[in-house]
Amino acid sequence: MTPEAASTSQPSPSALAPYDAVLLLGFGGPEGPEEVMPFLRRVTAGRGIPDERLEAVGEHYHHFGGRSPINDQNRALIAALRAELDSRDIDTPIVWGNRNSEPFIDEALRESHAAGHRRLVALTTSAYSSYSSCRQYRENLADAVATVAEDGIAVEIDKVAQYAPRPGFAEANLGELVRALRALDGAPDEDLALLFVTHSIPDAMDDTSGPGDGDGNLYQRQHLALAARLTQEANRILGRDLTGELVFCSRSGPPSQPWLEPDVNDRMRELAAAGTRTVVTAPIGFVSDHMEVVYDLDTEAQETADELGLTHVRVPTVGTDPGFVRDLVDALLERAAEARGETVPQFEGRMPSVCAPGCCPNLRQARPALCGRD
Repeated sequence: MTPEAASTSQPSPSALAPYDAVLLLGFGGPEGPEEVMPFLRRVTAGRGIPDERLEAVGEHYHHFGGRSPINDQNRALIAALRAELDSRDIDTPIVWGNRNSEPFIDEALRESHAAGHRRLVALTTSAYSSYSSCRQYRENLADAVATVAEDGIAVEIDKVAQYAPRPGFAEANLGELVRALRALDGAPDEDLALLFVTHSIPDAMDDTSGPGDGDGNLYQRQHLALAARLTQEANRILGRDLTGELVFCSRSGPPSQPWLEPDVNDRMRELAAAGTRTVVTAPIGFVSDHMEVVYDLDTEAQETADELGLTHVRVPTVGTDPGFVRDLVDALLERAAEARGETVPQFEGRMPSVCAPGCCPNLRQARPALCGRD
Protein backbone atom coordinates (compact mmCIF):
# COMPACT_ATOMS: atom_id res chain seq x y z
CA MET A 1 0.00 0.00 0.00
CA THR A 2 1.34 3.42 -0.92
CA PRO A 3 1.66 6.15 1.73
CA GLU A 4 -1.08 8.08 -0.09
CA ALA A 5 -3.46 5.14 0.07
CA ALA A 6 -2.67 4.61 3.72
CA SER A 7 -3.45 8.22 4.56
CA THR A 8 -6.85 8.18 2.81
CA SER A 9 -7.90 4.88 4.35
CA GLN A 10 -7.15 5.97 7.90
CA PRO A 11 -9.25 9.02 8.84
CA SER A 12 -7.84 11.43 11.38
CA PRO A 13 -9.59 13.69 13.92
CA SER A 14 -6.75 16.22 13.81
CA ALA A 15 -8.72 18.78 11.80
CA LEU A 16 -11.03 19.23 14.79
CA ALA A 17 -8.27 19.33 17.40
CA PRO A 18 -8.30 20.26 20.26
CA TYR A 19 -11.76 18.67 20.31
CA ASP A 20 -12.10 14.92 20.53
CA ALA A 21 -15.90 14.74 20.09
CA VAL A 22 -18.78 16.72 18.62
CA LEU A 23 -21.91 17.20 20.75
CA LEU A 24 -25.14 17.77 18.81
CA LEU A 25 -27.29 19.71 21.25
CA GLY A 26 -31.04 19.52 20.60
CA PHE A 27 -34.30 20.65 22.15
CA GLY A 28 -35.81 17.19 22.41
CA GLY A 29 -39.32 15.88 22.07
CA PRO A 30 -41.60 13.02 23.14
CA GLU A 31 -41.37 9.72 21.28
CA GLY A 32 -44.66 8.30 22.58
CA PRO A 33 -47.94 9.46 24.19
CA GLU A 34 -46.72 8.61 27.69
CA GLU A 35 -43.78 11.02 27.28
CA VAL A 36 -45.81 14.07 26.26
CA MET A 37 -46.71 15.49 29.68
CA PRO A 38 -43.31 14.80 31.32
CA PHE A 39 -41.66 16.46 28.34
CA LEU A 40 -43.88 19.55 28.55
CA ARG A 41 -43.33 19.82 32.31
CA ARG A 42 -39.57 19.84 31.73
CA VAL A 43 -39.87 22.46 28.99
CA THR A 44 -41.92 24.79 31.21
CA ALA A 45 -40.27 24.05 34.58
CA GLY A 46 -40.27 27.08 36.88
CA ARG A 47 -42.91 29.03 34.95
CA GLY A 48 -45.93 27.96 36.98
CA ILE A 49 -47.92 26.76 33.97
CA PRO A 50 -50.81 24.50 35.13
CA ASP A 51 -51.24 21.00 33.75
CA GLU A 52 -54.54 22.04 32.15
CA ARG A 53 -52.67 24.40 29.83
CA LEU A 54 -49.95 21.80 29.17
CA GLU A 55 -52.59 19.22 28.28
CA ALA A 56 -53.98 21.61 25.68
CA VAL A 57 -50.51 21.99 24.16
CA GLY A 58 -50.07 18.24 24.41
CA GLU A 59 -52.92 17.79 21.95
CA HIS A 60 -50.59 19.11 19.27
CA TYR A 61 -48.40 16.07 19.87
CA HIS A 62 -51.30 13.64 20.23
CA HIS A 63 -52.49 14.86 16.82
CA PHE A 64 -49.38 13.03 15.54
CA GLY A 65 -49.69 9.97 17.76
CA GLY A 66 -47.86 11.52 20.71
CA ARG A 67 -44.56 11.52 18.84
CA SER A 68 -42.56 14.58 17.87
CA PRO A 69 -40.66 14.37 14.59
CA ILE A 70 -37.69 16.26 16.04
CA ASN A 71 -35.66 13.32 17.35
CA ASP A 72 -35.77 11.44 14.07
CA GLN A 73 -34.74 14.65 12.33
CA ASN A 74 -31.76 14.95 14.68
CA ARG A 75 -30.82 11.35 13.96
CA ALA A 76 -30.90 12.18 10.25
CA LEU A 77 -28.77 15.29 10.83
CA ILE A 78 -26.22 13.26 12.81
CA ALA A 79 -26.03 10.75 9.95
CA ALA A 80 -25.54 13.58 7.44
CA LEU A 81 -22.85 15.22 9.58
CA ARG A 82 -21.14 11.85 9.99
CA ALA A 83 -21.10 11.33 6.23
CA GLU A 84 -19.70 14.82 5.62
CA LEU A 85 -17.00 14.38 8.25
CA ASP A 86 -16.09 11.00 6.78
CA SER A 87 -15.86 12.54 3.31
CA ARG A 88 -13.18 14.86 4.72
CA ASP A 89 -11.34 11.99 6.47
CA ILE A 90 -12.30 13.28 9.92
CA ASP A 91 -13.26 10.46 12.29
CA THR A 92 -14.15 12.59 15.33
CA PRO A 93 -17.22 10.95 16.92
CA ILE A 94 -20.61 12.66 17.31
CA VAL A 95 -22.65 12.32 20.48
CA TRP A 96 -26.18 13.60 20.94
CA GLY A 97 -27.79 15.28 23.93
CA ASN A 98 -31.18 16.96 24.40
CA ARG A 99 -32.38 19.65 26.76
CA ASN A 100 -35.80 18.17 27.43
CA SER A 101 -35.87 14.48 26.50
CA GLU A 102 -33.63 11.45 26.23
CA PRO A 103 -30.79 11.32 25.50
CA PHE A 104 -30.22 14.08 28.04
CA ILE A 105 -27.08 16.21 27.95
CA ASP A 106 -25.53 14.72 31.07
CA GLU A 107 -26.07 11.24 29.61
CA ALA A 108 -24.24 12.30 26.45
CA LEU A 109 -21.35 13.66 28.53
CA ARG A 110 -21.08 10.43 30.52
CA GLU A 111 -21.10 8.40 27.30
CA SER A 112 -18.46 10.61 25.74
CA HIS A 113 -16.23 10.60 28.82
CA ALA A 114 -16.45 6.81 29.06
CA ALA A 115 -15.17 6.66 25.47
CA GLY A 116 -12.16 8.76 26.48
CA HIS A 117 -13.27 12.18 25.30
CA ARG A 118 -12.37 15.18 27.40
CA ARG A 119 -13.00 18.27 25.26
CA LEU A 120 -16.14 18.62 23.15
CA VAL A 121 -17.43 21.15 20.65
CA ALA A 122 -21.18 21.70 20.84
CA LEU A 123 -23.42 22.41 17.87
CA THR A 124 -27.02 23.40 18.64
CA THR A 125 -30.02 22.83 16.41
CA SER A 126 -31.07 26.44 17.01
CA ALA A 127 -29.65 28.98 14.58
CA TYR A 128 -30.56 32.39 16.01
CA SER A 129 -29.56 34.60 18.95
CA SER A 130 -31.85 35.02 21.96
CA TYR A 131 -32.13 33.69 25.48
CA SER A 132 -34.22 30.66 24.56
CA SER A 133 -32.27 29.85 21.39
CA CYS A 134 -28.73 30.34 22.72
CA ARG A 135 -28.10 31.25 26.33
CA GLN A 136 -30.55 28.69 27.71
CA TYR A 137 -28.59 25.98 25.91
CA ARG A 138 -25.45 27.38 27.52
CA GLU A 139 -27.14 27.19 30.93
CA ASN A 140 -28.13 23.59 30.23
CA LEU A 141 -24.53 22.79 29.33
CA ALA A 142 -23.36 24.32 32.62
CA ASP A 143 -25.95 22.26 34.52
CA ALA A 144 -24.88 19.05 32.80
CA VAL A 145 -21.17 19.67 33.38
CA ALA A 146 -21.88 20.33 37.08
CA THR A 147 -24.01 17.20 37.34
CA VAL A 148 -21.38 14.84 35.94
CA ALA A 149 -18.67 16.58 37.96
CA GLU A 150 -20.40 15.26 41.09
CA ASP A 151 -19.33 11.80 39.91
CA GLY A 152 -15.78 12.88 39.19
CA ILE A 153 -16.30 13.34 35.45
CA ALA A 154 -14.51 16.40 34.08
CA VAL A 155 -15.17 17.62 30.55
CA GLU A 156 -14.62 20.90 28.71
CA ILE A 157 -17.15 22.19 26.20
CA ASP A 158 -16.93 24.98 23.64
CA LYS A 159 -19.84 25.96 21.44
CA VAL A 160 -20.18 26.84 17.77
CA ALA A 161 -21.56 30.35 17.32
CA GLN A 162 -25.18 30.84 16.29
CA TYR A 163 -25.19 30.21 12.56
CA ALA A 164 -28.22 32.02 11.15
CA PRO A 165 -25.94 34.57 9.42
CA ARG A 166 -23.75 31.88 7.83
CA PRO A 167 -23.77 31.66 4.03
CA GLY A 168 -24.67 27.95 3.97
CA PHE A 169 -27.86 28.51 5.96
CA ALA A 170 -28.91 31.30 3.60
CA GLU A 171 -28.11 29.33 0.45
CA ALA A 172 -30.01 26.26 1.65
CA ASN A 173 -33.08 28.35 2.51
CA LEU A 174 -32.82 30.14 -0.83
CA GLY A 175 -32.78 26.88 -2.76
CA GLU A 176 -35.94 25.67 -1.02
CA LEU A 177 -37.68 29.02 -1.55
CA VAL A 178 -36.84 29.21 -5.25
CA ARG A 179 -38.10 25.67 -5.85
CA ALA A 180 -41.39 26.49 -4.14
CA LEU A 181 -41.85 29.74 -6.04
CA ARG A 182 -41.04 28.13 -9.39
CA ALA A 183 -44.08 25.92 -8.90
CA LEU A 184 -46.17 29.12 -8.74
CA ASP A 185 -45.01 30.74 -11.97
CA GLY A 186 -48.61 31.34 -12.97
CA ALA A 187 -49.45 33.36 -9.84
CA PRO A 188 -49.16 37.15 -10.42
CA ASP A 189 -46.90 38.98 -7.97
CA GLU A 190 -49.74 41.17 -6.77
CA ASP A 191 -51.80 38.11 -5.78
CA LEU A 192 -48.98 36.37 -3.89
CA ALA A 193 -47.70 37.04 -0.36
CA LEU A 194 -44.35 35.76 0.89
CA LEU A 195 -44.28 35.21 4.65
CA PHE A 196 -41.06 34.27 6.44
CA VAL A 197 -42.02 32.46 9.65
CA THR A 198 -40.23 32.02 12.94
CA HIS A 199 -41.01 31.17 16.55
CA SER A 200 -42.45 34.12 18.48
CA ILE A 201 -40.72 35.08 21.71
CA PRO A 202 -41.60 37.67 24.38
CA ASP A 203 -40.86 41.26 23.36
CA ALA A 204 -38.59 41.60 26.40
CA MET A 205 -36.53 38.60 25.27
CA ASP A 206 -36.09 40.10 21.82
CA ASP A 207 -35.28 43.52 23.28
CA THR A 208 -32.38 42.00 25.25
CA SER A 209 -31.14 39.60 22.56
CA GLY A 210 -27.55 40.22 21.55
CA PRO A 211 -24.46 41.46 23.41
CA GLY A 212 -25.10 43.47 26.54
CA ASP A 213 -23.58 46.60 25.03
CA GLY A 214 -25.42 46.22 21.70
CA ASP A 215 -28.71 47.58 20.41
CA GLY A 216 -30.79 44.56 21.35
CA ASN A 217 -33.44 42.94 19.14
CA LEU A 218 -30.78 40.78 17.53
CA TYR A 219 -33.19 37.84 17.25
CA GLN A 220 -35.55 39.84 15.09
CA ARG A 221 -32.75 41.64 13.21
CA GLN A 222 -31.13 38.35 12.19
CA HIS A 223 -34.43 37.11 10.78
CA LEU A 224 -35.13 40.37 8.96
CA ALA A 225 -31.66 40.35 7.40
CA LEU A 226 -32.09 36.79 6.13
CA ALA A 227 -35.63 37.46 4.89
CA ALA A 228 -34.43 40.52 2.94
CA ARG A 229 -31.55 38.58 1.42
CA LEU A 230 -33.77 35.67 0.38
CA THR A 231 -36.40 37.94 -1.11
CA GLN A 232 -33.84 39.89 -3.12
CA GLU A 233 -32.10 36.78 -4.41
CA ALA A 234 -35.32 34.93 -5.23
CA ASN A 235 -36.63 37.94 -7.15
CA ARG A 236 -33.34 38.16 -9.06
CA ILE A 237 -33.31 34.47 -9.97
CA LEU A 238 -36.99 34.28 -10.91
CA GLY A 239 -37.51 37.76 -12.35
CA ARG A 240 -40.25 38.52 -9.84
CA ASP A 241 -41.03 41.55 -7.70
CA LEU A 242 -42.22 39.97 -4.48
CA THR A 243 -42.13 41.65 -1.07
CA GLY A 244 -41.35 39.38 1.85
CA GLU A 245 -42.30 40.01 5.47
CA LEU A 246 -41.58 38.40 8.82
CA VAL A 247 -44.39 36.76 10.81
CA PHE A 248 -44.48 34.55 13.89
CA CYS A 249 -45.95 31.32 15.22
CA SER A 250 -46.04 29.23 18.40
CA ARG A 251 -46.83 31.98 20.91
CA SER A 252 -47.19 30.35 24.33
CA GLY A 253 -47.20 33.20 26.89
CA PRO A 254 -50.16 34.70 28.77
CA PRO A 255 -52.28 37.29 26.91
CA SER A 256 -50.97 40.02 29.23
CA GLN A 257 -47.35 39.46 28.08
CA PRO A 258 -46.37 41.09 24.78
CA TRP A 259 -44.87 38.66 22.26
CA LEU A 260 -43.55 39.32 18.77
CA GLU A 261 -46.30 39.80 16.20
CA PRO A 262 -48.04 39.43 13.78
CA ASP A 263 -49.12 35.83 14.13
CA VAL A 264 -49.02 34.01 10.81
CA ASN A 265 -52.75 33.22 10.92
CA ASP A 266 -53.72 36.82 11.71
CA ARG A 267 -51.58 38.07 8.86
CA MET A 268 -53.12 35.57 6.44
CA ARG A 269 -56.57 36.89 7.33
CA GLU A 270 -55.45 40.48 6.67
CA LEU A 271 -53.89 39.50 3.36
CA ALA A 272 -56.98 37.61 2.22
CA ALA A 273 -59.14 40.61 3.05
CA ALA A 274 -56.82 42.77 0.92
CA GLY A 275 -57.17 40.48 -2.10
CA THR A 276 -54.21 38.10 -1.79
CA ARG A 277 -54.97 34.70 -3.27
CA THR A 278 -51.74 32.74 -2.61
CA VAL A 279 -49.59 32.69 0.52
CA VAL A 280 -46.13 31.16 0.66
CA THR A 281 -44.82 30.44 4.16
CA ALA A 282 -41.06 29.96 4.49
CA PRO A 283 -40.11 28.74 8.01
CA ILE A 284 -36.63 30.26 8.13
CA GLY A 285 -36.67 30.29 11.94
CA PHE A 286 -36.37 26.49 12.09
CA VAL A 287 -33.76 24.05 10.82
CA SER A 288 -36.09 21.04 10.46
CA ASP A 289 -39.78 20.17 10.10
CA HIS A 290 -40.50 19.67 13.79
CA MET A 291 -43.70 20.36 15.74
CA GLU A 292 -43.79 24.14 15.29
CA VAL A 293 -43.71 23.53 11.54
CA VAL A 294 -45.89 20.47 11.02
CA TYR A 295 -48.58 21.63 13.46
CA ASP A 296 -48.44 25.44 13.41
CA LEU A 297 -47.97 25.72 9.64
CA ASP A 298 -48.98 22.44 7.99
CA THR A 299 -52.02 22.04 10.25
CA GLU A 300 -53.19 25.35 11.77
CA ALA A 301 -52.05 27.73 9.02
CA GLN A 302 -53.34 25.33 6.38
CA GLU A 303 -56.73 25.28 8.12
CA THR A 304 -56.72 29.09 8.10
CA ALA A 305 -55.89 29.10 4.39
CA ASP A 306 -58.69 26.64 3.66
CA GLU A 307 -61.14 28.76 5.65
CA LEU A 308 -60.13 31.88 3.68
CA GLY A 309 -59.99 30.20 0.28
CA LEU A 310 -56.25 30.84 -0.02
CA THR A 311 -53.70 28.68 -1.78
CA HIS A 312 -51.04 27.93 0.83
CA VAL A 313 -47.57 26.70 -0.12
CA ARG A 314 -45.22 25.82 2.71
CA VAL A 315 -41.51 25.91 1.90
CA PRO A 316 -39.43 23.05 3.39
CA THR A 317 -36.88 23.74 6.12
CA VAL A 318 -33.20 23.17 5.40
CA GLY A 319 -33.12 19.81 7.20
CA THR A 320 -30.20 17.81 5.87
CA ASP A 321 -29.63 19.92 2.74
CA PRO A 322 -26.08 18.98 1.63
CA GLY A 323 -24.93 22.61 1.42
CA PHE A 324 -26.27 23.33 4.90
CA VAL A 325 -24.56 20.24 6.33
CA ARG A 326 -21.27 21.17 4.64
CA ASP A 327 -21.48 24.63 6.15
CA LEU A 328 -22.14 23.20 9.62
CA VAL A 329 -19.00 21.11 9.30
CA ASP A 330 -17.15 24.22 8.13
CA ALA A 331 -18.44 25.95 11.29
CA LEU A 332 -17.09 23.10 13.43
CA LEU A 333 -13.70 23.32 11.74
CA GLU A 334 -13.60 27.09 12.15
CA ARG A 335 -14.42 26.75 15.85
CA ALA A 336 -11.54 24.31 16.22
CA ALA A 337 -9.23 26.70 14.39
CA GLU A 338 -10.26 29.49 16.78
CA ALA A 339 -9.49 27.22 19.74
CA ARG A 340 -6.04 26.71 18.26
CA GLY A 341 -5.53 30.47 18.00
CA GLU A 342 -5.91 30.64 14.22
CA THR A 343 -7.88 33.20 12.20
CA VAL A 344 -11.15 32.23 10.54
CA PRO A 345 -13.14 33.65 7.61
CA GLN A 346 -15.34 36.64 8.34
CA PHE A 347 -18.77 37.44 6.90
CA GLU A 348 -21.53 39.93 7.61
CA GLY A 349 -23.35 39.22 10.85
CA ARG A 350 -20.92 36.59 12.08
CA MET A 351 -21.47 35.91 15.77
CA PRO A 352 -18.59 35.43 18.24
CA SER A 353 -18.03 31.89 19.41
CA VAL A 354 -17.59 33.09 23.00
CA CYS A 355 -20.62 35.12 24.01
CA ALA A 356 -20.03 38.66 25.23
CA PRO A 357 -20.95 39.76 28.77
CA GLY A 358 -24.68 40.28 29.17
CA CYS A 359 -25.49 38.55 25.88
CA CYS A 360 -29.12 37.35 25.67
CA PRO A 361 -29.61 37.40 29.48
CA ASN A 362 -31.91 35.23 31.52
CA LEU A 363 -34.53 37.75 32.65
CA ARG A 364 -35.96 35.52 35.38
CA GLN A 365 -32.89 34.48 37.36
CA ALA A 366 -29.10 34.56 37.21
CA ARG A 367 -27.71 31.15 36.26
CA PRO A 368 -24.27 29.86 35.26
CA ALA A 369 -23.77 29.47 31.52
CA LEU A 370 -20.87 27.95 29.62
CA CYS A 371 -19.18 29.37 26.50
CA GLY A 372 -19.39 33.01 27.51
CA ARG A 373 -17.39 35.67 29.31
CA ASP A 374 -19.95 36.10 32.11
